[in-house]
Amino acid sequence: MLTIIRERLRQGHRTGKFPKVEPQLPECFRGLPQIVENLAPQIYVAAAASCPFNALSYDSEKLNIDLGRCLFCADCPAATEHGALTFSRDYRLAASRREDLLLGDDVYRLAEKLNKRMLKLFGRSLKLRQVSAGGCNACEADLNVLSTLVFDLGRFGIQFVASPRHADGILVTGPVTANMQSALLDTYAAIPEPKLVIASGACAIGGGPFCNSLETHQGVGDLLPVDLYIPGCPPHPYTALDGLLRLLGRR
Repeated sequence: MLTIIRERLRQGHRTGKFPKVEPQLPECFRGLPQIVENLAPQIYVAAAASCPFNALSYDSEKLNIDLGRCLFCADCPAATEHGALTFSRDYRLAASRREDLLLGDDVYRLAEKLNKRMLKLFGRSLKLRQVSAGGCNACEADLNVLSTLVFDLGRFGIQFVASPRHADGILVTGPVTANMQSALLDTYAAIPEPKLVIASGACAIGGGPFCNSLETHQGVGDLLPVDLYIPGCPPHPYTALDGLLRLLGRR
C-alpha cells in the first residue's frame, strides 16, 4: 500500500487543465488552414487542382477550403510549395452547420451552443453512443483517448454509453458504408427524442477519401440531421473536446 501511495505522489496530477488553460500542441500539428492572399491567380488555380480530395476550389476571386473534405494531409503541392496555404496550430475547428466549414475568408464560424431547451436537457449530462460506420479506426482511437485520465471526458458530464437506449445522441465516424447504413439508422431510431447527431472526421462529414465511391454516402448528413461537425482526419482529441464543450455552451 505504501508503495502505491508513493508512486501516486511521484506521478502527480495527470489530468489536463483544459479548457481553463490552452493546450500546448507540437509545431508539427496541422490545425486551421490559413490562405495567403494577393498571390497570382494561376497559383490558386494550381492549388485547387492539386488537392487529391477536392477540398480546395477557386472561384476567380479567392481560394476556398472545405474543411469537411480536407484531410489536413498537406499533399496538395501547389498549395504548400507556392505558399498559398499554410496550417496553423489552431485546434478549434468544430462547427454547427455544414456551410460553416467552407473557409474562404478571415472569419471561421465555430460551433454554437444548443438552444435553451436542449441545453436544459443536456447541458450538465450528455450520453453519446458512438457508431463506427465504416471508419478506419483512426477517429475512433482518438475519441477513446478522451476517456483517459489526461482528458477525463467524464468531468464535463459527457460519457460514451453502450446502448442507444441510454444515449442522448450518436457520434458517427466513417463514411457510412452501404453495409452500415441500416445499423446506423436503427441505432438512431433507438435513441429517445430529442436527440443529437455529431459527425466526427472527414469521412463522416463529407465521405473523406471515399467520397466518390458507390459503396459509401457523402457523410452522415445525407441520412440524418447533424448538430455538430468536427473536422479532421482524425480530429485531434482537443478538437473534439472543444466542439463538444461549445455545443454545451461551456466555451
